[in-house]
Amino acid sequence: MIQFRALFEITAEVAEPQVVPNSSYGQRRFNPCISGTFKGERLSGEMMPGGSDCKLLRDDGVEDLDVRVTLKADDDDGTLIFMKGTGIRHGPPDVMARLAQGEDVDPSLYYFRESIRFEAPPGKYEWLNKVLAIGTGRRGPSTVIMDVYEVL
Repeated sequence: MIQFRALFEITAEVAEPQVVPNSSYGQRRFNPCISGTFKGERLSGEMMPGGSDCKLLRDDGVEDLDVRVTLKADDDDGTLIFMKGTGIRHGPPDVMARLAQGEDVDPSLYYFRESIRFEAPPGKYEWLNKVLAIGTGRRGPSTVIMDVYEVL
């Protein structure tokens, strides 16, 4: 039986997407992550600017997510941790249209999940290098909020 342990909640402020319409794979949307925070029992801190969510909106309405951000722990050293997430988001067309317009939509109306991996330096957080995590997300008008869990 799979068990989970809460790792942190992360809130990312995202900029307006840069859209490449009608590529051969679908519509590509590049959302720069401009700031954010994460808070959990074992690690907390801030998201550094410069990360992104480079997603592909497929013809079947599913968004393929590819997130890459740098986290800065609030420890004495300000340890930097790379976080990479891949996932999917989908829902009924009217719900997805409301999300795309920046509306705050009840997250129970759509599916938003990610698998997450980390790259941490030797020391206090190197245990993250051996963790597979999952996240359940929700989208606000200018934020993405994800509850992240370590798969035990």
